[in-house]
Amino acid sequence: MSGPHGSRPYNRPPVVCVTGASAGVGRATVLAFAARWRGARFGLMARSRGALEEVKAEVERLGGSAVVLPLDVADADAVSAAADRVEREFDPVDVWVNAAMVTVFGRVGDLTPEELRRVTEVTYLGSVHGIQAALRHMQPRDHGVIVQVGSAVAYRAIPLQAAYSGAKHAIRGFVDSLRTELIHDGSHVKVTMVHLPAVNTPQFEWGRSHMPRRARPMGAIYQPEDIGRAIVDAAENPRREYWLGASSMEAIIGNSVMPGPLDHYLAATAVDGQLTDEPEVPGRPDNLFTPVEGLHRMRGRFGEPRKTLHLASSEGLARGLVLAGGVALVGGLGVLARTAFGGRR
Repeated sequence: MSGPHGSRPYNRPPVVCVTGASAGVGRATVLAFAARWRGARFGLMARSRGALEEVKAEVERLGGSAVVLPLDVADADAVSAAADRVEREFDPVDVWVNAAMVTVFGRVGDLTPEELRRVTEVTYLGSVHGIQAALRHMQPRDHGVIVQVGSAVAYRAIPLQAAYSGAKHAIRGFVDSLRTELIHDGSHVKVTMVHLPAVNTPQFEWGRSHMPRRARPMGAIYQPEDIGRAIVDAAENPRREYWLGASSMEAIIGNSVMPGPLDHYLAATAVDGQLTDEPEVPGRPDNLFTPVEGLHRMRGRFGEPRKTLHLASSEGLARGLVLAGGVALVGGLGVLARTAFGGRR
């Protein structure tokens, strides 16, 4: 699909739609596409018009163009209308990236029904709405790539983020169902999930919290610019899933092998591991229901040294695990056989 770095992957300037494009991973993804796919055109979706105008200006400085589409991804009709407008103003949509999300930090008993519903409507249903809008245009042409931004918590949920973990689990199930339907139909529309590690975004500045101390990413922290470039890689070479960062791989594989011990490990480490020593500010603005203006940027406040980002496809890791498991099994059987036959002799 892609050519050399900086070249266009299509015979015309490609068209990319990104939800959650105003900040964090979504904003980084837009700029990574604009830097690599010269002349690309974008449909930029998020709630803050002002922040989207800033991203549009950055795209234009990189030689691309964009249409600003202020909307709430929880509104299915608005997302569908935005897809229609992008195709009217540009060309057929080539890539659709779902990056919009909201979260609430808190224990399950402290979450209100309204908070749970809102996280589900944005993080899960907002992704569903984006996927359906993309499919409506891509399936008749039998062409296009849908990139769903996931998380390691889609496999291994963590304390204090039950609403977000549940929504990420849900969208993984939805994408798995869609993928099998596309395979059944012999479709050339591709769908890939990119599961993220902890990322330094404004999520930890404006996410709602019921905790007494300020929230922080848990474990190794990666910067959104690196995540954005990895998402472009995934769009150029769509596989079933990509797991970003060693911490994501450890969580996903560890949960499949020993979920019980991992429950106890996270119980001991993941509550304090998500909290700083700074007290939370009671009543501060959060972005659960309305955007918080003035905080729309790529990075949050965690300026730790950048970690090396490892990009691995789930198929490649699965083959390696099967091979390693097979070698271990054969070796184990050999030991057992030598022990048994040696005893008989």
